Amino acid sequence: MKNITKFTCLAFGIALIASAPLAGFAEEKQAEKAKPYPLDTCIVTGEKLGADTSMKPFTFTHEGQEIKLCCKSCQKDFKKAPAKYLKKLDKTEKPNKK
Repeated sequence: MKNITKFTCLAFGIALIASAPLAGFAEEKQAEKAKPYPLDTCIVTGEKLGADTSMKPFTFTHEGQEIKLCCKSCQKDFKKAPAKYLKKLDKTEKPNKK
């Protein structure tokens, strides 16, 4: 019985290690397709990205749109009401469509 348990753990570990690079590849592909973020400010706070050197800007993709925030903690507010914040992006794109 101990051999079966060891074998199962070993097989699971190998599968996990083998699939890790594939997960990173999927994220890279998704990031390549995302529309670029047009602002130089955080979409949540309005703070200039990188202005506070103690906070590292946080970037992620939401429904095919790259989003940049002044810090990771802003993501919680963004996730509560993404439509509210995405409207700010719509306002920046409309003048370019004239």
